[in-house]
Amino acid sequence: MRAWRAGKVALANAPGAGVADDKVVYAFVPALIRYYLDQEPLLPNVPSYLCMFEDDRRYVLDHLDELVVKPANESGGYGMLIGPRSTKETREEFARLIKANPRNYMAQPTLALSTTPTLANGLPQPRHVDLRPFILSGPEIHVTTGGLTRVALIEGSLVVNSSQGGGSKDTWIVETDDKAAAAAVQGV
Repeated sequence: MRAWRAGKVALANAPGAGVADDKVVYAFVPALIRYYLDQEPLLPNVPSYLCMFEDDRRYVLDHLDELVVKPANESGGYGMLIGPRSTKETREEFARLIKANPRNYMAQPTLALSTTPTLANGLPQPRHVDLRPFILSGPEIHVTTGGLTRVALIEGSLVVNSSQGGGSKDTWIVETDDKAAAAAVQGV
């Protein structure tokens, strides 16, 4: 940290870089774009419900069986409720947790993640994946020719975090004849 502060080294993920990946901050990104850039977001956000707001909390509590509920202050896929795959008892426990500490919970709809063939038990089988592109920001913004494709190695799981049994796949950007970039996911 001293070397970084002194400007002797650069860090790819410097302290504070994760703020944009914060679950609660994510819900405010469209408003931040409108405020700081004075324009509408180009891509829509996934609907996000912050349980610290009464209307959002009421909606979440009424739709626990449909939503993914995440603790705001944890990472790695821990402490989540995936409503459509949860039991009544688990939903009741999450309702208690949300009511006791609403600031610590947010929810989003369950997304239909893509699948890709993955070698499991010696056979190619479909597993859910998500892609995190790498974007370098400086005087110019550059999207790298690759990214991190995270894969849920457990059959049927939507949790791709490595701490929860997930893995990764090689990711390349392949240039096509019309110069458009297409993502290609290959191998384990």
